[in-house]
Amino acid sequence: MTSLGMTGLAIDVHGLSKRFGTNQVVSGLDLQVPEGEICGFLGGNGSGKTTTIRMLCGLLKPDGGGGICLGLDVVKQSAEIRLQVGYMTQRFSYYGDLTVEENLDFVARLYQLPDRRRIVRDTMARMALTARADRLAQNLSGGWKQRMALAACIMHRPKLLLLDEPTAGVDAKARREFWDLINDMAGEGVTVLVSTHYMDEAERCKRIVYLSGGRLIVQGTAEAVVRDAGLAVFELTGSGIDAISKQLRGAPGVESATIFGQALRVVGLDPAALAASIGALGDRPGIAIEPVPARLDDVFIHLLREQDIGG
Repeated sequence: MTSLGMTGLAIDVHGLSKRFGTNQVVSGLDLQVPEGEICGFLGGNGSGKTTTIRMLCGLLKPDGGGGICLGLDVVKQSAEIRLQVGYMTQRFSYYGDLTVEENLDFVARLYQLPDRRRIVRDTMARMALTARADRLAQNLSGGWKQRMALAACIMHRPKLLLLDEPTAGVDAKARREFWDLINDMAGEGVTVLVSTHYMDEAERCKRIVYLSGGRLIVQGTAEAVVRDAGLAVFELTGSGIDAISKQLRGAPGVESATIFGQALRVVGLDPAALAASIGALGDRPGIAIEPVPARLDDVFIHLLREQDIGG
């Protein structure tokens, strides 16, 4: 893959806007992603992530705003950008009645790659697809379909990967292996912008950005985003937490009361209000209450709740 210098920005756009009919999908979005960084793209359904990705790779023309992607103008040089970007869509978009090797050869032809048969073989070897070269794409498991789709994205040695929920619906082992491949490529200097709903994946990103209503709401490292959210969290353990969770939902100061295994996590912005609502339940024999640090998934649910309230 092409090695990039570790200075400058791979993506630097300002005021990006896109409307479909009366629906303002992206509104005045500013986004900067340094070269060689894995940036996590978070947000609820309909937050504008996919539309933003399609504008960055030249598949959609912005209604307003602009900037650069890989040093090229996102409005005026979209065709040139597409040649340097690997874009993986949410849904598997290759031919089910072609084999893995035939699909990759087809993509190599589209890019007019020289010595394409060697490139296809080398790519399959890198992605551990060689043993499945003759298998029809429609007969692959979800994880192997995603691996094949990633292989198709990297054959032309892109400088930027735009991955739109690439591991949705695949098992934990396949997700981990997929992310190992992403990290390997980032280590070679490739920039990665990846949208995900999995918080363990977001935590593997160097930086995350959160969209709501087509606007950038939060950005920073996972640790900084959790810290700056200012959430208070109490964890309750013991017998009867099922009934307690029902009582606490909707109580003053309580944004969520959710059971994880043997523990009940109670989350809100005001620790005093949370403590008062928990205390109002009265003494419960065998129930332990402990303040604990917030997690990224707590922040994500908090932001989704604010989006619902604001919407």
